[in-house]
Amino acid sequence: MPGVRRLLVVVDMQHDFVDGALGTPEAVRILPVVRTLAEQWHGDVAYTQDTHGADYLSTQEGKFLPVPHCIRGTRGWEIVPEVRTGKSARIFEKGTFGSVALAEYAREYDEVALCGVCTDICVVSNALLIKAFSPEAAIYCVADACASTSPAAHEAALATMRSCQVQTVSSAHLLIR
Repeated sequence: MPGVRRLLVVVDMQHDFVDGALGTPEAVRILPVVRTLAEQWHGDVAYTQDTHGADYLSTQEGKFLPVPHCIRGTRGWEIVPEVRTGKSARIFEKGTFGSVALAEYAREYDEVALCGVCTDICVVSNALLIKAFSPEAAIYCVADACASTSPAAHEAALATMRSCQVQTVSSAHLLIR
């Protein structure tokens, strides 16, 4: 689509969410889909990186989820190499579920697609922030390139996004455009 500015946001595809402290088989399963999407994407790519400090357990999030994860500088904090393509990409470190800096950056785009983990926490948070900052942009959640804390939570997050005008699509749908 000539003249349309497109952004792919790869949310929190970090070791601790894939094969570390909070890793899941579902997150491992989506790795090839996310990789293909990032490699074949016609537009810009950005990554979010959940980022916590050594004091994580004393934070609000740490009190509700007492599992240290994504501590800056650790292997768990690093974005998994399987989803890095070598393309130039922005990285947005975030200390919470959604990134206001990413939402402000996304204002420059006509279309924004999100993939990654967890559908029901960070993907939905970033999708809704981006929609709030860019109400006229087309926002997509790539359902087959997202993983959640459970299948039911994944479906509930997709329903929430659809109710807020975030379209749920497949990676094949986005790549043929």
